[in-house]
Amino acid sequence: MNRHQVDDLLCEALETERGGIKIYETALTCAQNADLTKEWERYLGETRRHERVLMDICTEFGVNAEQETGGRKIVRSIAETLVKGMQVALSSGARGQAEIVAAESVAMAELKDHLNWELIGQVAEKMDGSDAAILKKAYDEIEDQEDRHFYHAKGWARELWAASLGVPAVIPPPEDKLHVKGGMGAAAAEHSRKLM
Repeated sequence: MNRHQVDDLLCEALETERGGIKIYETALTCAQNADLTKEWERYLGETRRHERVLMDICTEFGVNAEQETGGRKIVRSIAETLVKGMQVALSSGARGQAEIVAAESVAMAELKDHLNWELIGQVAEKMDGSDAAILKKAYDEIEDQEDRHFYHAKGWARELWAASLGVPAVIPPPEDKLHVKGGMGAAAAEHSRKLM
């Protein structure tokens, strides 16, 4: 196990959650659909919890949670870009377009978040002792939430786009209706949209 890389992953994951908070806060200013607003408010609360969990992990691992790493700078830059894109879309006055940009931004951010937690789970499996237990506990609490965030965000972006194109759309998306929590469920939900 490359402990230096594990520490970098934890810092990058923490930065991803911090960026996610800003992304959700901005996305909420773009949301028009009540179901979407409610979902993003819940996910914002969960993302704030994920940030606290990662801060605690850093403390327990003796990692300086504020250390600057190359990966962390990139993650921060991407989050800032996504927030800026939503602000530009919102300032254009096209509320529907801003909502689509927000859904896409959330999906992009959640893809990275999903990857981070997948890797944290893999690290937990390979570690021993109390460090493994700390990561496993966090992973068990958060991984399903991250799956849901990503797959639901992807579904919202797809359905908002479909509606804007005049193509039949399912809103809320099938991922929400079917309570999707993983890749297989997301594929089934996307396939089932034709029946909805």
